Amino acid sequence: MDLQSILKKMIEAGASDLHLKVGTPPIFRINAELLPLKMDSLTQEDLRRSASSLMTKEQQKRFVDEKEADFGIGVPGISRFRANIYIQRGSIAIALRPIPREIKTIEELNLPPILKELAYTTRGVILVTGTTGSGKSTTLASMIEYINKNKRKHVITIEDPIEYLFSDKKSVISQREIGTDTENFATSLKHILRQDPDIIMIGEIRDTETMEVALKAADTGHLVFSTLHTLNAAETINRVISFFPPYQHQHVRVLMSSVLKGIISLRLLPRKDGTGMIPATEILVSTPTIREYLLEEMKTMRIPEAIREGKQYHMHSFDQTIMSLYKEGVIDLETALESVTNPDEFKMRLRGIEQSSARW
Repeated sequence: MDLQSILKKMIEAGASDLHLKVGTPPIFRINAELLPLKMDSLTQEDLRRSASSLMTKEQQKRFVDEKEADFGIGVPGISRFRANIYIQRGSIAIALRPIPREIKTIEELNLPPILKELAYTTRGVILVTGTTGSGKSTTLASMIEYINKNKRKHVITIEDPIEYLFSDKKSVISQREIGTDTENFATSLKHILRQDPDIIMIGEIRDTETMEVALKAADTGHLVFSTLHTLNAAETINRVISFFPPYQHQHVRVLMSSVLKGIISLRLLPRKDGTGMIPATEILVSTPTIREYLLEEMKTMRIPEAIREGKQYHMHSFDQTIMSLYKEGVIDLETALESVTNPDEFKMRLRGIEQSSARW
């Protein structure tokens, strides 16, 4: 197997992921569909050679110990990739995702303009959420790059692994990789406030300690960006609170009402014309109502309603975004119904719109 040739084909085909596994040919993910290449099935030796070519000696040692390896790698003349090497049924498997060298703007990604306002926030926490492959890292990179082009700030990122590479423009950006530049998220965050950051970007919040430091950093006047694997804004708030023991929940609610500035939740949907994917977003912006609802558990349940009714603050729900994309002809009805939170309510709204249009 010629891995470089396959990676080149991957970029040319516009694939978002490559899967290599013993007993099957290489598989591309294109527009959310898995498509096998027309070539021989891979052998254990193919996977062993490919894994060795991608990893440094140190990474190979870690892989032997942990049976997992997650890292970023640049392939000259092709692209930069995020690689994950793992063991399945006793043999090596590899997942590769290309990372564009050029960081796309908020407009190029078809993301709402409110992201620019959120990027200009002076202090607080901004969370980007969604499932794996929903565009969290790309969205976060576009916001950091917007700051980089327009504001003089010291940005420190802590990533596992480093994905997008930033070049200093107006801002100074220090990128630190777990396992290479620092031991782990918790260790790096213990010392980060002594490194004079204005903005801290944490690749992903995975545990209580990291979440606690992120909230404290925001409370002391820093702007903190991070990601969570949650589906929407309401689930994100509940997840943040659940990181802590019950006796701390009210304290966390008070802290969140003070520091949470926004939640950007993402889903990638296939375009109707088959030309790629389009992001559907749910946006929460900190308002007096949202801050009040954060303080009490019963009122927190009303946050989805506040998002739907918060158009004047540039808030919107997933279902509102998906309705707009469907009405504009960007996505088809099947995709819309598969993606909305409440399909029955969506159908009722559609019938209402169609009946209203017929009357006029």
